[in-house]
Parts: sequence; C-alpha cells; structure tokens
Amino acid sequence: MLSRLPPVTQALLIANGVLFLLQQVMGDATFFPFMLWPPSDMGFDPFSPGQNFQVWQLLTYGFLHGGLGHLFFNMLALYMFGAPLELTWGPRRFLAYYLICVVGAGLCQLAVGWWTVAQGGAGYPTVGASGGVFGLLLAYGMLFPNQRVMLLFPPIPMKARTFVIVFGALELLLGFTGWQPGVAHFAHLGGMLFGWLVIRYWRGQPPFGRRRPPGGGRPSHLRRVK
Repeated sequence: MLSRLPPVTQALLIANGVLFLLQQVMGDATFFPFMLWPPSDMGFDPFSPGQNFQVWQLLTYGFLHGGLGHLFFNMLALYMFGAPLELTWGPRRFLAYYLICVVGAGLCQLAVGWWTVAQGGAGYPTVGASGGVFGLLLAYGMLFPNQRVMLLFPPIPMKARTFVIVFGALELLLGFTGWQPGVAHFAHLGGMLFGWLVIRYWRGQPPFGRRRPPGGGRPSHLRRVK
C-alpha cells in the first residue's frame, strides 16, 4: 500500500511511524527537547536540555505523538487527504504546504501556551501532526469541495467542503469552551488558518492581492533580455 503512495506522503507516514516506535523504546523524556514547550521565565537557551521552548520545536513536535490512537487518526487523515493533494500540487509544493501548516499551528499554540502561563497556569508540551493534518483537510475541502468523504464516528457521508466547515466550527467550540482538555484545538485551527493563507497567496487572492505576471505584464517583445 505504501509503495503506491506519492513520495512525500509516503515519507511522512514512515517518519511519523518510526519516531513513534523510538518514543516507545527510548521513552518520552528522551524527546522532551523536541516537543513544543510554551515560553517560560527561563527564556530561550539553545543549549539547555530542560523543558523550555526551542526554535526547532516548531517543526519537530509535528513528528511526535502522545499515543497509538493519536498516531493512527493523524496518519489515516494524512493518507486520505495527503496523497490526492500531493498528486495535484507535486511533491515540493505539497511538502512546503504541509510544513508551513505544522509551523503555523505551532505558533498559534505558542500564543495559547504563553497566555496560559501568564495567567498562572501550568505549561505543558504539545506533540502531534494534527496541525499539518488540519491544513491538509482545509486544502482538500478547497480543491475538491464536492468530493464525498465519510466520517468514522458516526459514519455519515458529506461533501468535503461541509466536512471542513463542521470540523472547523467544532474545533472553535471546543477551544473556547474547554470541553475537551488536553487537546490543542487552537493548533488545529492554526494549521487551517495558515493553510488558507498559503492557498490564497498561491492564487494571488486577498489579503495578498493579485500578483502581476512575469515582466510586469509588458508585451513579451518589450521584456529585457538578460
């Protein structure tokens, strides 16, 4: 099954699976420096192995998971939505999009973590590919809005566009109400937000404006030859 997947989707599935196995063998504490920790009074220290924020965590946290169920559902979504998007965009654009969504989700989670710590709450690490996966979900809904997808629980078919709206609204509700603690709902929303911005940029749509064609739109015979 893996051999029939496009290369980047295949590599992401394998990387997440291998790192999860290493977590089980070596213990979560070994990977603390690679989980996403909220900013603390200790500040940034690139040589500290302690539980504080490091820049690289904005990327590495997206390849670690908190349990088998967490890994399974993220990888299932990556398999379902990643492959058609990579076949549409090509490997380089797909990888760039996915990683931007992971980092964007991490930035949103950092803001939430900073606010929690500032209010006297306890800081906790964030792990999981969900930010990137929610970005893929949004992209799938934008590129294939009328494609039918099936929920697992409950098994209800719906259009991809509706699927995205339902999940986005649910994450927003859970994020503000706190009804599902221990889940980084605002990271999920951050992945969708940054994914939306990337697609709007590629399409030359607001807030980025419409990009001018190469040469500023001048007739080809007037363009300077270098």
